[in-house]
Amino acid sequence: MKLSPRRRRLVARVAGYVVFAAVILTVAGAADWGRLSEAFFRLDIARDMFPDAITVALRNTVTYTLLAFVFGLTLGLILALMRLSSVLPYRWFATAYIELFRGLPSLLVLFMVGYGVPLAFPDREIPGGVYGSVAVGLGLTAAAYMAETIRAGIQAVPKGQLEAARTLGMSHTRAMISIILPQAFRIVIPPLTNEIILLTKDTSLVYVLGVTSTTIELTKFAGDTLNQRVNPTPLVVAGLLYLLITLPLSQLVRGLERRAGRER
Repeated sequence: MKLSPRRRRLVARVAGYVVFAAVILTVAGAADWGRLSEAFFRLDIARDMFPDAITVALRNTVTYTLLAFVFGLTLGLILALMRLSSVLPYRWFATAYIELFRGLPSLLVLFMVGYGVPLAFPDREIPGGVYGSVAVGLGLTAAAYMAETIRAGIQAVPKGQLEAARTLGMSHTRAMISIILPQAFRIVIPPLTNEIILLTKDTSLVYVLGVTSTTIELTKFAGDTLNQRVNPTPLVVAGLLYLLITLPLSQLVRGLERRAGRER
């Protein structure tokens, strides 16, 4: 019997699901779950990590992420406006900054901020200690990406919006603040939320600053516990705690994208 195109697609989809499930079951059946459990899922080690894993490590990870995001978003907005400015030196500076910090690894920037700034300015220090250094170090790199995202959002707003505001007597600055930027940020909220997820993972680089027991973040906390117990279970716990942060953010991104699609 000849199948219709819709029926063929359905059969192909079901066959794909069956093959995928068969591969998963085959791999799962061949694995030595006893050795895996002993190596990666020691409940006694996982229990010993709490409550410090939440009250110290996870809290610091979230704090570092938020501080770096706020710093990066503020600087990124300034750079985006400079990139769109009619003043050539502003555009040159913003372009040079964006190209430089998009090309440098976050680890290198964090190291330069944590150790280079105190050497260059021995009588001054970044406010906030490690928290301030992390905010600046991770925020400098994040700002380069956010600047391009915000610039794209501003350029996505129809030019007629700005022209209409100017004809109503608004200054360019007021029109940008009241008309253009609110629409631009509505457009770029999903990619900016993705930037928060990336910053969350970048906080694992904070160890280069020599954190203490009160400023430790998830990856360093798990690494120290691994060295003490000689078992990788702490890394699995840290991974689950990272997911506790990133999965809700991913759901938020998808929700915002669906809402933006409906509005369009």
